[in-house]
Amino acid sequence: MTDQDLQRLVEQVSLQAFHQPFVNQARFNARLRTTGGRFHLGDGHLDFNPTLFAASDATVQAGIIKHELCHYHLYRARRGYKHRDADFKQLLTQVGGLRYAPRLTATPVRYRYCCPQCGTEYLRQRRLNLSRYACGRCGHRLEGPLEG
Repeated sequence: MTDQDLQRLVEQVSLQAFHQPFVNQARFNARLRTTGGRFHLGDGHLDFNPTLFAASDATVQAGIIKHELCHYHLYRARRGYKHRDADFKQLLTQVGGLRYAPRLTATPVRYRYCCPQCGTEYLRQRRLNLSRYACGRCGHRLEGPLEG
């Protein structure tokens, strides 16, 4: 999908779901890694994650677009456009947008730590400094990293 295809898709979703035109620019931004998209307050354009769009189907893409268009239309209407605002939450459920972007891949577990007292396991991507961290449940020192 090119930027022109994305622009047409965003304009179409805006008219269908919000009954208002999208008059700004929509484009892909390869620097986005964990978010599906971003609304820019300064000039009102929308950025979208090209990797997430390539890996997802049309319903997920429409959900991400609707999420960003909720920010866009609420901001232009001078209503609550932030994630915590009731106006945003209400409009998002009304149009059927996604609250969170789906994960592309599962995060690999490299280190496994265990509490010898209560048996709680902690799966981590990064190595822990065992002299600084303790079990969150019982406060005992952790053991690890363990194999497996």
